[in-house]
Amino acid sequence: MAISTASGPGQVNANINVTPMIDVMLVLLIIFMIVTPLLEAGFKATMPSASNVEKAAEGEDELTLGLDADGAYFFNKKPYTKQQVEDTLTKIYATRTKDKILFFKADVNLKYGKVQEAIEVGRRAGARVLMAITEKTGGLMGDKKKGK
Repeated sequence: MAISTASGPGQVNANINVTPMIDVMLVLLIIFMIVTPLLEAGFKATMPSASNVEKAAEGEDELTLGLDADGAYFFNKKPYTKQQVEDTLTKIYATRTKDKILFFKADVNLKYGKVQEAIEVGRRAGARVLMAITEKTGGLMGDKKKGK
């Protein structure tokens, strides 16, 4: 039963019912508690790194796309523009039947946006597999060969 504090019939009850307001505030609090850490965290990606254990010899039919520290394109160690690289790769991949592999090497300090552009150039040209090239830094086989 409800208790009325009004003195007579037709009197206005001056008490505020805060229960709906508290319910709404709790729902908002829960939403902000879940969403805020997600907004602050953002997306952080660390590129994988590893030690090469054996040096692989380059084949004569391997295609290498490189980017230097300034973002300039190199195809098989010769300077090209981005459009020249795409046109050249498109012609090569149009005639290839066995594999469409592109080896990719970029400077470590290059912005990821530039790297992504180069990857897209290779994909548009027809490369089906993209392999990253890293510098030899040692590893288990390298230590054994040195006598360690």
